[in-house]
Amino acid sequence: TVVSTQSTGSRLPNLVRPVRSLLGSRSGSTAVAPIVTSDSFKKSLLNINPTEVTRLDNGLMVCSEYIDTPTATVGMWINAGTRWENDHNNGVAHFLEHLVFKGTSNRSQHDLELEVENMGAHLNAYTSREQTVYYAKCFAKDVDRSMDILADILQNPKLDEGAIDREKHVILREAQEVETNLQEVIFDHLHALAYQGTPLSYNILGPTHNIKTMTRDMLQDYITKHYQPNQIYLSAAGGVDHAELVKLAEKHFGGMQNGAVTSDVEYSPARYTGSLMNYRDDAIGLAHVAIAVEGASWTNPDYFALMIANTLVGSWSRAQGGGKTMPSKLARKMYEQGKPQSYMSFNTCYKDTGLWGAYGVCERQDDAVRVFCDTIQGEWRRLFRAVSPGEVQRAKNMLKTMMLSQCDGTTAVCEDIGRQMLTYGRRIPLAEIDARIEAVTPAVLKRVMGEYVYDRDPVVIGLGSTEGLPEYGLMKNMMSSPLD
Repeated sequence: TVVSTQSTGSRLPNLVRPVRSLLGSRSGSTAVAPIVTSDSFKKSLLNINPTEVTRLDNGLMVCSEYIDTPTATVGMWINAGTRWENDHNNGVAHFLEHLVFKGTSNRSQHDLELEVENMGAHLNAYTSREQTVYYAKCFAKDVDRSMDILADILQNPKLDEGAIDREKHVILREAQEVETNLQEVIFDHLHALAYQGTPLSYNILGPTHNIKTMTRDMLQDYITKHYQPNQIYLSAAGGVDHAELVKLAEKHFGGMQNGAVTSDVEYSPARYTGSLMNYRDDAIGLAHVAIAVEGASWTNPDYFALMIANTLVGSWSRAQGGGKTMPSKLARKMYEQGKPQSYMSFNTCYKDTGLWGAYGVCERQDDAVRVFCDTIQGEWRRLFRAVSPGEVQRAKNMLKTMMLSQCDGTTAVCEDIGRQMLTYGRRIPLAEIDARIEAVTPAVLKRVMGEYVYDRDPVVIGLGSTEGLPEYGLMKNMMSSPLD
């Protein structure tokens, strides 16, 4: 069954609000070839255990999904990241993520590591531009102990001066390693160019100068401002009862108090700028190129349509083979041309903006980069003008498979709960996700490609042997060229 769309301009409500009308019976549409979805699949989406949510008195949100398994994953999703930094302290969120594992006022680093190992648990953390996450994967019977450790590292980090100095060298080495991964370098430059003059342009690790001059006061100030209970979601998945989890949250986090700022900490609005940067270095031997436009935010109702467009563009690597049998028309075309070594599409979302585009690696040939750029932009124009119903339906099926596979296991489910609670303020049921995906028709896709991609100012990054990278004016014109 497929949701019918009345016009190319029709929209669904944003993802913050549930769309109950999508979850009922739906009539077929003549816009897309109908696909038969088994009752067992629909029932399986509706029969998944619900995500239970409880708010503590101090504002901390406790969210969990019960899964019948002897293991569990529990973590803290914090509404803080690089976007809340400034020129002076850029890198502090990532630095702090490293330092909290170096000991607390109750546990030395050795005691912390030994306790985690003796439980057979796994303790980890990561920092992004809009989130900081600390989580533990453990046996269900050890959730209390794992939460005690998480509470300790978040509320009582030692922030020892000696540890700070040692960690500076560790992070500087990490920054050097990142610089050897040209894909990460490209995406850092892409953000720096697309969001120039705003915190979204910052590198997560921070510049070398900031890392070398990081102080205990800067770290403590960041904790005071951002590690407040009303900015934190405690997420859990696995063999853990929600009522028991709430009691443990009260026990370990109930004493946390909000500071002077009790509402959501404000962040600078995004400002997208279409532009081009070409850093030519023939010694690299390959050309790394990324082309993107401003996409949709997490909560934008066009999110799923752009995800389907992203799936249609697809990805391909010469190392994987199978070019002739790839479902993506663009992948088959890239294979036949033999110009790029690989390419992939991406759709990166934030609270109020996003980047939608493609990244490719081309060999050092006179016309390889030009042909790659022309082919990518030609495919974008095709999606606006002539995508078939069969292609859209195939992409919808592939997207559903991908999103369902990302909820396999306690860690994946815990991550999904934490991220969605931070971005939407709720966990979107799988049945609603399925309905929202099915609501995207070729007409909806045409509207979305017209609004976000066709004749829009791109942001372009070239790195390496990029002699053939077209000038920006030409690439801008190619976003709406009548020649395909």
